[in-house]
Amino acid sequence: MKLTILGCYSATPRTFTNPTSQVLEINNHIFLIDCGEGTQVELRRNKIKFSRIKHIFISHLHGDHFFGLIGLVSTFRLLGRDAPLHIHGPKGIKEVITLQLKLSNSWTDYPLYFHELTNAESEIVFEDEKVVVRTIPLQHRVYCNGFLFQEKPGDRTLLIDKVSNYNIDKAYYRGIKKGKDVVLDNGTIISNEELTSPPKPVKSYAFCSDTKYNEEKIPLIKDVTVLYHESTFLESHKHLCAKTGHSSAIEAATIAKKANVGSLILGHYSTRYENIELFREEAKTVFDDVEIADDGKVFEY
Repeated sequence: MKLTILGCYSATPRTFTNPTSQVLEINNHIFLIDCGEGTQVELRRNKIKFSRIKHIFISHLHGDHFFGLIGLVSTFRLLGRDAPLHIHGPKGIKEVITLQLKLSNSWTDYPLYFHELTNAESEIVFEDEKVVVRTIPLQHRVYCNGFLFQEKPGDRTLLIDKVSNYNIDKAYYRGIKKGKDVVLDNGTIISNEELTSPPKPVKSYAFCSDTKYNEEKIPLIKDVTVLYHESTFLESHKHLCAKTGHSSAIEAATIAKKANVGSLILGHYSTRYENIELFREEAKTVFDDVEIADDGKVFEY
């Protein structure tokens, strides 16, 4: 599992920082999460192939989280894309994007699908045989969701030496990997545990975009491998959290601790601060395993 931070600062873009956008590579999928201004430039800078992005997840309709989307959709057209593109986001995202395409006479030549979200409860928004993606309802000034990306358990690993000892035909290998026992010609049952080892542990990633402190999401993100949680403010400006619908570094760390996550990544910093290391320092007073996002930073798990 690989996470590339394209942008992780709040509010307006600057010459040296970008608003929220990131790419998650998980189980052979490449998912784009949020799409602030400058996203397509950062995709190029980080050498991420546009053609591999099939699904885009937008947390909410504040500009610093989706103003780069129309540009990216248009660029895909100019590059001759023909693969379908799926955009998952709040109700209204279809209207705002299609209006711009209409007024600029720039309709896509590739299939463009919108999956608009309105549910206040967590729901599955994408699923295949390898990965499932669920929403994480958040508490912000507008309707907002985070996203939980979870690998599905893979096949068990075949222990070739063990299988060979019983002269088991290769035709049975697929079933064994799926967890089936084997019945020999003489009626003896060989348990799957004897013939295989467990699959690799699954990994999970929770993206919690703009949100004020709220513990309702803790059961949804319990025990995730990695949690990205917004931390707009330090304690010196904690009084701004409630009215702006944001969190402090310590509040993010408190959520991480109560959810027993493996690792916490902080982001969405207010641009009023000159040193983002201060966010790590404050968070570590509550939770040990703290990383700080920064534009172009890559995390691998």
